[in-house]
Order: sequence, then C-alpha cells, then structure tokens
Amino acid sequence: MTRTSDKDKAVSRRSFIRRGGALAGGAAATTLLAAPAVNAQSPLVLKMQTSWPASDIWQTMAQQYVDRVQAMSGDRIQIDLLPAGAVVGAFQVMDGVSDGVIDIAHSVSAYWYGKNKAASLFGTGPVFGGDPNNMLSWFYAGGGRELYRELTQDQMGLNVIGLMAFPMPAQPFGWFKEPISGVEDINGMKYRTVGLAADLLQSMGMSVAQLPGGEIVPAMERGVIDAFEFNNPSSDLRFGAQDVAKNYYLGSYHQAAEAFEFLFNRDVMEDLEPDLRAILEHGVEAVSTYNTAFALDNYSADLLKLRDESGVTIHKTPEGILQAQLEAWSEMITELEQDEMLKKIMDSQRDWVKRTVYYELMDKPDYALAYDHFFPGELKL
Repeated sequence: MTRTSDKDKAVSRRSFIRRGGALAGGAAATTLLAAPAVNAQSPLVLKMQTSWPASDIWQTMAQQYVDRVQAMSGDRIQIDLLPAGAVVGAFQVMDGVSDGVIDIAHSVSAYWYGKNKAASLFGTGPVFGGDPNNMLSWFYAGGGRELYRELTQDQMGLNVIGLMAFPMPAQPFGWFKEPISGVEDINGMKYRTVGLAADLLQSMGMSVAQLPGGEIVPAMERGVIDAFEFNNPSSDLRFGAQDVAKNYYLGSYHQAAEAFEFLFNRDVMEDLEPDLRAILEHGVEAVSTYNTAFALDNYSADLLKLRDESGVTIHKTPEGILQAQLEAWSEMITELEQDEMLKKIMDSQRDWVKRTVYYELMDKPDYALAYDHFFPGELKL
C-alpha cells in the first residue's frame, strides 16, 4: 500500500468518526434524557510521533502538549504519542506528516534541512543578536509564520501546517574529551551537529556528521565522532554523555535560537471543527510556556548533577571560537543569499532583530552583575 493510500484511508477514518459523532448526537437528542451531544461523540484519535527516544526529556515535553489538548477538548481529541522510529525515522517526520502516515510530529526544523536549507533558518540559522525568545516572537509577530507557510506549502508542496514552541536556551558547543581553547583545537575533529550548524562548523575545519539523538553516544564510543552536541544538560545526562567525555562547553552561536516544531497534516487540520483545530493550534502556545518553565527547572538541576556527581568540568565556549563562528556565519550568509527564499527569510529576521533587540539590549540591566552581587563566587568563568 502506498503512502498516499495511507493518507486517504486516515482522512476517511477521521471523516467517518466525525459523521458518526454527529449521528450519535442527533439520535441522542431525540430522547428526553439524552446526554449532551458532545458526550455522545466518539473521540478523534490522532497519531503523533516525535523525533526523540522514549527516555528523553523532550518526549516528556511532548506529552505535556498531549495532556493539554486532551484536557482542553474534554477528551474529544485523544493523541497517541509515539517515540522516534515507531512509525518513521527521527529525521523522516516531515515526510510522515505530509504523506498522512502520522497526523502530528514533534521535532525541530533542522531535521529536514536536507530537503531545503531554508528549514534551518527556523531554528539553526545565523544569530543576528536575537535570543531564542526574540526569534520565537519573530515567528509569531514578525512574519516568520507566513514565511514558513510559503516555504513548506507554496514552494515545496508539502501537505503540512507548522508551528513553533518553546524558545530553547542556546545550545552548548558540546562535549569534548580534552579541553579546547581555540579554533586550532577543533580543527579536524569529527563532530556531531545538525542543520546549517553542520555547514558552519565544517567551514571552521571540523568534519561533521548529522545523527539523531539516540545514535550520538554509541557513535562516540565507536570513534565515529570525537565530540558532539545535542541540545541541553538533561538530554545529555540521559544519553550518558558524561560517560564518554568530561569537558562540557556551554554558550555557542552555532545553534543559539531554536524552538520545537509542531507539524500537522494539513488535511487533518482542515477537516476538523473550528474549535478542535483552535485547541490543537493554541495548545502549542500553551505548552510553550510550561515547557519553558519545566526545562529551566530540569536543565539547571541536571547541569549541577553533571558537575557535582559525574565529575564533568563546565566551561564557557572560548571567545576565540565564538568570534570565529560569527565570521563563519557572515561568509555563509553571502552564499545563502544567492537563493531568493533564503534571502527573503534572513532579510525578515534581520529587520526584526535590528529593531527589537535594540530595545531589549537598551532596556535590559546587567543580570550577571546582580547575580554576582547576591551569589558571589558562583560564576567562575
């Protein structure tokens, strides 16, 4: 059976459920003691797959979305949440959703960067000065959502609707067996990252492999890679990163403004009643707030576990590497702008950042100064 027939079958099943619910409600309405029609309807069951192993903290964060949707819909929507590989591979969720093999995916846009480099601009693109909150705001208030729709639907012909959530803290430069102090120390290293960050670091002399999260530590153990990054202390701790390297470098420009990507099959969304579609869409905004609080709590606690219980040395990424990253981004931008769509997206991001980050930086006090005042000696940079 082809993927197209899978999609048609899935849509027909959902349409049948909706018609069946309406009939059930109509039949119930003819009786004096009938329950409300909404209670008579069969729930709409949607299949959602992530790009994360079942044990990863991000699978828990995806479950938080599921819980909110089911609660807000009064269980009229039920979501069957699956980990990476349950239906399609971690990097194949975009195809899975577009083809109707799965209804929803929870991933990051860099994972389909191989289809179109512009995908990476929605999470692992050049850092013009905006932090993750700023770039997520660009998606919703600065034109990013419409550009995403234009890219995926108009240009690529994908049958998806995509939304972003959870402004991820800037990603660590990652895990190294030995300390590094400058660009010369990373030259020739075999390194794992994804998206445009792969092109960036390759231009800086690294040999880059793009691997799903679940494959990283085994690749390190086999010597396929020498160093790596994934995303955050909690995921890294669960992967067992501390067992294969002891030097952890935080604060990097290679992926400094990413967010989760929620992908919905377009046919599914357009077939839904308006209130149910609104719940699925606004549920993304709702869980973004909770994911942010949950991540801050867990990431900070797990960073201390890595330091205090596993003997990991926490470093800030050396300034020389940060400066080299910015210079490499500048060179890459010149190349990327040869593509009309890539230039259009980056122009929009730059216009947004130039205006909004000016306000943010002018208004923002030096929080490090305040932290050091009340917790002297904690920051050992």
